[in-house]
Formats: sequence, structure tokens, C-alpha cells
Amino acid sequence: MDKEIEKLIDEYGNDVLRIAYIYLKDKHLAEDAFQEVFVKVYKNLNKFQGNSSVKTWILSITMNTCKDILRSSWLKRIVFNQDQKLFNCDTNILDNPDEEVIKQFEYNELLKEVMKLPKKYKEVVILFYYEEVSTAEISKILCIPEGTVRSQLFRAREILKYNLDGKISYE
Repeated sequence: MDKEIEKLIDEYGNDVLRIAYIYLKDKHLAEDAFQEVFVKVYKNLNKFQGNSSVKTWILSITMNTCKDILRSSWLKRIVFNQDQKLFNCDTNILDNPDEEVIKQFEYNELLKEVMKLPKKYKEVVILFYYEEVSTAEISKILCIPEGTVRSQLFRAREILKYNLDGKISYE
């Protein structure tokens, strides 16, 4: 069983860490979530019935674990200034920005707008665009019809286009 968990961590660990970081916006909390996810996977691996892919099952556990962390009372007492944490740029860098700095700034702007989306849109965007999960698999993870996933993606794109109009160059 330990070899199986190691294999799952090697295969899906980066995905779990990435989703956790996007949800929690904190490296240390994301690492805690990563550990918690794979403890849950270890404890429940024998209960996995194969109704979906292993990746879908693990990503579902990841999202639920992140939601639990965000709901926890001790976290609600911590005040994060996300703008400073994610987008604190050194003015010297911005005086003569190179192409990579501009791309990173645009990525941060996009991610910031994605995180402002209502929960139902944010989840499908993160899974579809950041984790490259199919709409069918998203449907299984979130327990909603596939058509709903597609319509939420469409609405999320429309909201993002409206909110980002003119802020990001799409070359």
C-alpha cells in the first residue's frame, strides 16, 4: 500500500499542490493541505470504487480539503492582504519591465480575477484551465451535470472578459 501511495504522490502531487495553492493563496497552507489530502487518500484507498478516475477522486478530495481549511475558525481570524502577498512588485523591476515580467503580471492579474469569481465559476475555471480536467470529469468532481459545467465555463469567461477588458494583451 505504501508503494501505491508513493506512486499516487509522484503522479498527482503537483496537481494537488497547485490546486491547494490557488485555493488557499498561501504556500504553507497548501503544503498542509497536500499532506492532509494524501493522508485521506491513504486511509480511504481501499474504499475507492473506481466510479471515476483516480485523478478525479484525488482532486475532489483536494478541493473539499481546501474548502474545509477555508471554513476553519482559526483561519477566519487571520487577516490576509492578498493584494500585497500576490502582487507586491519591486518598483525597480517595473521601471524597465521585460517580457517575462509583463507575462507574470498579466498571469497574476488573470488569477486575481479568477479568484474573485463566484465559487461555482471559480471551481470550474480552476479545474478546466489550470488543471486541464475535462468537462466530463469536472461534472463528476463537482456532482453537477456536464451541461452545467459548460455553461458555467461560458459565463465565467464572459465575466473575465468584462472584468479584464483592456488589462491583458492577448498576443
